[in-house]
Amino acid sequence: MPRLFLILGAIAAGLAVALGAFGAHGLAGRVTPERLETFKTGVLYHLIHALALLVVSWATTQWSGWPVQAAGYLFLAGIILFSGSLYVLVLTDTPWLGAVTPFGGLSFIAGWGLLAWGVFRSV
Repeated sequence: MPRLFLILGAIAAGLAVALGAFGAHGLAGRVTPERLETFKTGVLYHLIHALALLVVSWATTQWSGWPVQAAGYLFLAGIILFSGSLYVLVLTDTPWLGAVTPFGGLSFIAGWGLLAWGVFRSV
């Protein structure tokens, strides 16, 4: 399990950096400043939670149990739902995708909660 989350975290981090560069260089002047900020928000949360996947990789070696592993999957789901919906919203100008974003936010929150619970209950 640690290897899986390390691989996923590394891929997600690299993708976040690439998307950040694309936003800064490819979208500037092509979308409104508000949409560019929305894209940047997606990149920020994407990168933070890519690093969270690396933390989960390490945490699974210290504390066993399903909550720590579930946290990793929730962080991955959050990246896809939260950041992914923001990317697609900006690139396709499809505002209804904003309705998907909160589910990603809830995934992030639940992931942090499960990570804390998994570590706490194992101590």
